[in-house]
Amino acid sequence: MEPGCDEFLPPPECPVFEPSWAEFQDPLGYIAKIRPIAEKSGICKIRPPADWQPPFAVEVDNFRFTPRVQRLNELEAQTRVKLNYLDQIAKFWEIQGSSLKIPNVERKILDLYSLSKIVIEEGGYEAICKDRRWARVAQRLHYPPGKNIGSLLRSHYERIIYPYEMFQSGANHVQCNTHPFDNEVKDKEYKPHSIPLRQSVQPSKFSSYSRRAKRLQPDPEPTEEDIEKHPELKKLQIYGPGPKMMGLGLMAKDKDKTVHKKVTCPPTVTVKDEQSGGGNVSSTLLKQHLSLEPCTKTTMQLRKNHSSAQFIDSYICQVCSRGDEDDKLLFCDGCDDNYHIFCLLPPLPEIPRGIWRCPKCILAECKQPPEAFGFEQATQEYSLQSFGEMADSFKSDYFNMPVHMVPTELVEKEFWRLVSSIEEDVTVEYGADIHSKEFGSGFPVSNSKQNLSPEEKEYATSGWNLNVMPVLDQSVLCHINADISGMKVPWLYVGMVFSAFCWHIEDHWSYSINYLHWGEPKTWYGVPSLAAEHLEEVMKMLTPELFDSQPDLLHQLVTLMNPNTLMSHGVPVVRTNQCAGEFVITFPRAYHSGFNQGYNFAEAVNFCTADWLPAGRQCIEHYRRLRRYCVFSHEELICKMAAFPETLDLNLAVAVHKEMFIMVQEERRLRKALLEKLSLQGRHGG
Repeated sequence: MEPGCDEFLPPPECPVFEPSWAEFQDPLGYIAKIRPIAEKSGICKIRPPADWQPPFAVEVDNFRFTPRVQRLNELEAQTRVKLNYLDQIAKFWEIQGSSLKIPNVERKILDLYSLSKIVIEEGGYEAICKDRRWARVAQRLHYPPGKNIGSLLRSHYERIIYPYEMFQSGANHVQCNTHPFDNEVKDKEYKPHSIPLRQSVQPSKFSSYSRRAKRLQPDPEPTEEDIEKHPELKKLQIYGPGPKMMGLGLMAKDKDKTVHKKVTCPPTVTVKDEQSGGGNVSSTLLKQHLSLEPCTKTTMQLRKNHSSAQFIDSYICQVCSRGDEDDKLLFCDGCDDNYHIFCLLPPLPEIPRGIWRCPKCILAECKQPPEAFGFEQATQEYSLQSFGEMADSFKSDYFNMPVHMVPTELVEKEFWRLVSSIEEDVTVEYGADIHSKEFGSGFPVSNSKQNLSPEEKEYATSGWNLNVMPVLDQSVLCHINADISGMKVPWLYVGMVFSAFCWHIEDHWSYSINYLHWGEPKTWYGVPSLAAEHLEEVMKMLTPELFDSQPDLLHQLVTLMNPNTLMSHGVPVVRTNQCAGEFVITFPRAYHSGFNQGYNFAEAVNFCTADWLPAGRQCIEHYRRLRRYCVFSHEELICKMAAFPETLDLNLAVAVHKEMFIMVQEERRLRKALLEKLSLQGRHGG
């Protein structure tokens, strides 16, 4: 039972505005008029007059794009932390030749991450065992009382999580007593550490999605009766998913209960003899054969045939520095070091089958730095028609009904269920951030290449045309000469059901405007600028693991968090469904996110007005603290506008004068501080 898996409750609706034709004639003037109300929500929706219907100008036959791949449960921050934890623990076991299978408890996949976290919060494994509080752990995981689930959770914890926790804390990092001929100080390699997170969606040999699916196929589990009959399970000996501890094999009731000791031999060793010029024989360890044939005699014969002290020393256990009991001497497949199976922590009952790596190699493997999380591109290129066919087929198959009959509320609830599930891997594709300059805008554009009809010319010059709005007279961005893709030049978005855009604010904390040309609705969530820092604090508090390895995570547009979770921590969130023909405006430093209800086509661009200038200055100061690059120079923009005041709108001229004064004062302060520092250094001979 996953905590916090209650049904999604939609946040309150954002403000919706319906301008008259007269109001609609002045786009930035109208946005300034509604700003006092709308910016309190962070986002708002604008419905144009009914007769305002721009023709769709994209050349449909020539439009080709490659979408991004989005795995839904990796988008949500808390779910990603759980999946990262499963990847870490699976990697830990796989390096040792075992595969992780996640058990079922009460017909649901056991949330290993939450179990581990709750055990830590309750004081740790030993404290819980001492106080017999496993029932309390079961209660905190929302399991029903009275079914002795606590003892089952303890069994799973001991078997799967406890060896990993021991490794992570450094408790089982073997301290090696090396021989005099070995000058390396190996003890330094065994130190406590945190296993880095796997945050890349790129498949790898240790974290593939097929493996993740296999983990969900449970192995036969010990029954409560078995656990009662085997008190060893309640001790610190581990019933592991790999090699089992002595005496912990749970046998069927009708089997012979006599434990027969199975003779197990270490892997065979092949030695290659090469004749050198002096006739000496050099022995090289080439390969370990992972066969199950008896090999103790062979191993002993090899040692008798080589009188070299160094060759014999190479078969010495790294822990106890002894070479006896060679049938219990284990060879690491990673570094060829040797360990007695009983010298390991925890000890192994027998030589494991398959590949085995020592604690040192496990540590080296798990210390590899993580890759930053991001989206991968799909391998298939689509036309609008082929993408639409795929998108509609996916949605109708998923909901088992025609796409237009699926209620938006149902899609919304299912979206948030999927992104919070560690069991279901649903993958969708999203044609996001497609450059309109390369592929053509959805709005008619005036240029010499094509002749426009009178109706098209009217829409090509409209201030609500997203190619025009950024360069209107009241807009600050018209004073930037460069075509900044996504800011001054619109980007296009081709969506399918569940394809999502994650929590983010716009570059330079600018405004953004999004127009849905056609198709199914786009669901939005918004947070006002006053709560921006609170949202960041909540996300960092709830998922510190993600931000520790990727501090600028929220700048990457790759992370969601359930609005209900944010609201429960005091973050105000609003929502809206943007339908075809409607605009959505996001205000400076307003976090926003959302997803598509189905196949649709949208276009978006940024714009900046006079009231944005103070926010833009604060953003630059914020970027400076974060050491983040700017998209354009804010100071250059102010100076450029101040140099040609006659070209400015009156409101903009007043705002620029104020910003220029603040900028000059700051420059004077910095220069004075620099002179004082240089003077002080001169007096001290520095």
